[in-house]
Amino acid sequence: MRLFGTLYARALVWARAPRALYYLCGLSFVEAFIFPVMPEVMLAPMMLGKRHKAFFYANISLLFSLVGALVGYALGHWAYEAVKPLFSPHMQQTVSIWVENLRTDMNQHWLAMLGALMLAALQPVIPMKFVTWAAGIVGVPLLPFLACIAVGRGKRVWLLALLIKLFGERAERMLHKHIEWIGWAALVLLVLLLVWWLWLR
Repeated sequence: MRLFGTLYARALVWARAPRALYYLCGLSFVEAFIFPVMPEVMLAPMMLGKRHKAFFYANISLLFSLVGALVGYALGHWAYEAVKPLFSPHMQQTVSIWVENLRTDMNQHWLAMLGALMLAALQPVIPMKFVTWAAGIVGVPLLPFLACIAVGRGKRVWLLALLIKLFGERAERMLHKHIEWIGWAALVLLVLLLVWWLWLR
């Protein structure tokens, strides 16, 4: 089933549209809290089309990712509180223990938590939405949360801009060729990480 390839093809169409910049803003925004496709799939062809604007596009994407991260953070907090009463008493207790353990870890290992947030925003394996929702549920302080997301996601989009400037169309062809494998590999790895974490708990 070609899920990620189809989504990638749709993003390429958006990237070449007259209103591509608006689509990029929208994609960067919703990807931070719900949409499964990374904004890089639009960024790459847009940067290729106008290489002199590569870092401008990167900064625009970063800005709207940060706004979306705020939405994900708020949804994580408010949705968790709203949905929790719908759980069974046993499930409420299990989830509450899980959240409290994370909060304890965050308070005891502050620097490690900041580093984990930056790494989570930097790498493409764990989707951004899981990071923003989890931060809202656990209650990571807002300003450090935004700073970590800005540094992590900023490195990603700036690195893409640099690669496009250095390698041009070769970088885009590689992404196009392997997008399906990359997407499914990331999804499988996410499931394995979740199973491993639950097993440790």
